[in-house]
Amino acid sequence: KTKKINLGLIGLGYVGKFHLRNCLELESADLVAAADISKRALKLAKKSGVKQTFTDYHQLLKQPAVDAVIIALPTHLHASCAISAAEQGKHVFLEKPIAGNLEEGEKILSAARKNNVKLMVGYPSRFESSYLDLKKKMESGVLGDIQTAHAVNIAAGPFFHRGIGIPRPVPEWWFKKELTGGGALIDLGSHMINLTRWYFGEVNNVKAYLGYRFNFDFEDHAICIINFKSGTTAIINVGWFSQKARVGIELFGTVAHASSYHSSSS
Repeated sequence: KTKKINLGLIGLGYVGKFHLRNCLELESADLVAAADISKRALKLAKKSGVKQTFTDYHQLLKQPAVDAVIIALPTHLHASCAISAAEQGKHVFLEKPIAGNLEEGEKILSAARKNNVKLMVGYPSRFESSYLDLKKKMESGVLGDIQTAHAVNIAAGPFFHRGIGIPRPVPEWWFKKELTGGGALIDLGSHMINLTRWYFGEVNNVKAYLGYRFNFDFEDHAICIINFKSGTTAIINVGWFSQKARVGIELFGTVAHASSYHSSSS
């Protein structure tokens, strides 16, 4: 019988609570520890059956029973936490984006390699059945060569209250570029760029237009054009300006085209 993985969850905010719920459903892993600065959040974790809780994640990382951690902290805290986890020999599942800038991202990768731990960034689109089916269709050749693709992720962004149960205000750090690394392109665009790279491989070159509808110091919408070495050109269209969400990808091939879209009201 395969040994169960003992997980630690760091960060119990909006996304962290999704991880908490999902961890409790895993058959191959046990959530044994959680860390957050909020006592209220830790109380929820304890109530859910998590045995060990910590207000300082460094204490969680010192627990020998913890094999791997899920890091669901704000972007500006990713590097310090992920590097500490790697140095303690813990495997890391890190919420996207990997970091707010290239330098921090490279330090995280370097720490994971140096300490021989597994590192995965959370891009759920690669596990979405409709995107998997579309990729299989593309690879079977029935669409011909994919000349162009259009990937869309448009929603309301941080401009609405969010939360499971009682809606809560969006945390302040969301609105500080130095803490997030950017706006809609790093938040939503990272999903679609990851998806198109999974479909089409290595990137040849990139051009982007950033828009500032709401006059923040970060972009609230963006169009990104990526030319891949495979010959495909993809348009990434992302934004935080619509109360009606639209997420998906459309592939235009030399024989046919096909798409997978998800729509919902925020």
